[in-house]
Amino acid sequence: MGHAETLLAMGGAFVAAAVIARLGRRIGLPTIPLFMVAGILLGPYTPGFVLVDDPHEFEMLSALGLVLLLFYLGLEFHVDDLKKGGRKLFAVGGIYLLLNVGAGLGFGFALGWGTREALVLAGIVGISSSAIVTKLLVDTGRLGNPETRLILGIIVVEDIFLALYLAAIQPILGGAEGAAEMLWQMGKAFGFLLVLAIAARFGTRLIGKVIAVKDDELLVISFLGAAVLIAGISEKLGVADAIGAFMIGLILGGTTSGPRIRELVHPLRDAFGAIFFFVFGLSIDPGDIAVVAGPVAIAVGITIVGNLAAGIAAARMNGFGALPAANIASTLLARGEFALILGTMAAAAGLDERLTPFIAGYVLILAIIGPLSAGITEWLVPRLGLHPGDEAKIPRHAEG
Repeated sequence: MGHAETLLAMGGAFVAAAVIARLGRRIGLPTIPLFMVAGILLGPYTPGFVLVDDPHEFEMLSALGLVLLLFYLGLEFHVDDLKKGGRKLFAVGGIYLLLNVGAGLGFGFALGWGTREALVLAGIVGISSSAIVTKLLVDTGRLGNPETRLILGIIVVEDIFLALYLAAIQPILGGAEGAAEMLWQMGKAFGFLLVLAIAARFGTRLIGKVIAVKDDELLVISFLGAAVLIAGISEKLGVADAIGAFMIGLILGGTTSGPRIRELVHPLRDAFGAIFFFVFGLSIDPGDIAVVAGPVAIAVGITIVGNLAAGIAAARMNGFGALPAANIASTLLARGEFALILGTMAAAAGLDERLTPFIAGYVLILAIIGPLSAGITEWLVPRLGLHPGDEAKIPRHAEG
C-alpha cells in the first residue's frame, strides 16, 4: 500500500467508524461494537466496497490503540477504592470472578477446542467491559445510586485480576516448551509486575517530579513515550504489552500530574481505541460467525445466568434489594475491550481459528444486550422472579 493509499485508508477508517457509531448512538448502542461493525462492513470478507485489503497494514495503529486503552485503564485504577471496600469488596469481586471465569473455563473445555483456547475463553466470558460499564453508569444516570460504588469496586477487582491473568497466560499462549520454560517465563512476567508495583507504591513522588511539566504538549509527549516504551519493554521480556501499559498508567495516575494526564489522554484513547476495534472487525469473516453461532448463543446464555447469580449474591452481601441486584447484573453484563485483547493475543499465538469469529459474535451480542437490559431493569425485576419491594430494605450504611 502506497503513501496516498495508506492515508486514504486511515482517514476512511476514522470517518466510517464515526458515521456508523453516530447512527448507532441514536438508538442507544455503545460505540465499541459499532466500530467493529464498521471494520466488518469495510473489510475484505464483506461484499461491496473494501477499504482495507489486509488488516495487518494497520497493525501498528491497532497496537497503539491497545496500549492507550490499557494505559487509560491503569490511570483510572484507584487503590483507595479497594481500601474503602475492604474484605467485603474483595469477597464480592471474588464471587463475581469465580462464577463467571469458572463458567467460562468449563464452557471452554466442554467445547473441546483445546486447553489454551479454554483458558482464553475463561477470560473472555469472565471479564466485563470497563469502558461500556462506566459509560452505562453515566448514560443511565446511576452514578449516585448506592449500588454504583459496588459496581465500580467489582471493576477494580477485575482490573487486578486482568493484570495477573495476562501475566500468567502470556507464556502459555506463547507456546513455552516444558514446565521449566513456562515457569521461567511466568517468573519474568510476575517479576516485571512486581517491579512496576513497587514503583507504583514507593516511586510515584520521584516519577511525578520527573514527568511534571506545565506545558501540555510536553506532558503528552512524556506520558505517551513512557506508555509505549514500557509496553515495548514488556513485549521484549515476553510479557504482554498490555500489562506494561496498564502498570505505567497506574504509576502515572498516582502522581500529581495524574488528573491532567487523564484529561489529555482521553481523546487519544478514543481515536486510537476506535482504530483497534475497527481493525479487529477487518479480520472478521461474517460467514465464520455463522459457523460458531451455536457456541456463541450458549456462551451468551451462560454469561447472562452467571451475571444474574453474581448480581444477586453481591446485592445480598451488601444489604441491597432486587432492583439494585438487577442493576448490578445488567450493568456488568457487557463484554468488550478485554475480550478483543485476548482475541488479538490468541490470533497472534496461532490458536484455533474459530476463536476470532466467536469473540466477535459474543462481544457484539452482549455489547448490545447489556445496555438495553440496563435501561429496563425495573421491567425485568418481576420477570426474573425477584421482588421489587425489597429495594426499600436497603440499610442506612449501604446508601453512603
